[in-house]
Parts: sequence; C-alpha cells; structure tokens
Amino acid sequence: MGANISTNEPNESSTKKGQVIAFHSSSKWKIHFQASKQTSNLIVIDFTASWCGPCRYMEPAINEFADKYMNVEFIKIDVDELHDVAQEYGVQAMPTFILIKKGKEVDKLVGAKKEELQKKIEQHRF
Repeated sequence: MGANISTNEPNESSTKKGQVIAFHSSSKWKIHFQASKQTSNLIVIDFTASWCGPCRYMEPAINEFADKYMNVEFIKIDVDELHDVAQEYGVQAMPTFILIKKGKEVDKLVGAKKEELQKKIEQHRF
C-alpha cells in the first residue's frame, strides 16, 4: 500500500516551502477540495501528464511559484491517473492550470505560459 498523496520538494528536506501536492486518488482529492472551500486561499491545479513535454517545461516554474507564493496552494494532478477529475474540469490539453478560490473556478490557463500564469496568480491570490 502506497501513499495517495505525494509532494515534490526539490532542494527542500523538512520544510513546507515550495510544496506542490500531487494527488493520486480521486477520493483523496475530493476530500481535500471540500476542505479547501472553507479557506479563501487560492488553489492552482496543474493538470499534467508524464509524457507531456510542455508540462515538464513548466515544472520548475511551478516549484518556483510554490516557493514564492506561500499563501497559494499548488496541486498537481496527472490526467492519466485521475482522468475523472480532469474530465470534471474539462481538461482537453496539457498543461492546463485551473485557479480556484472558495471552491469556484476563478481563472484558467491552457499551455506552457509561465508569465501569464504568474500574472493570474498575482491577480487572484488575495
């Protein structure tokens, strides 16, 4: 039995700085999502795939944003693992970034566009 949630913390060993939470179970994601509705923190969901070149290109930027924006939660969902969650959000291309606040989608970005994603995070983070 393995963990259903993993984190990606490059160059970090015991702090929460730079944490990107990866979900590997739809039920764990749904529990987390329901709990997140109680906060006003911005959530950025990175819909990705292991075979997706542009997704790998964006990964360092996502980790950098996670370090920079400590009040924003970064979630990574592999569309091949959790295709039902990807379908629920209408994901048709990768990477797709969905920005959520209080359980509602506030913005969306499709494609490997670092600067545009950063602008959207800045716009919605408070």
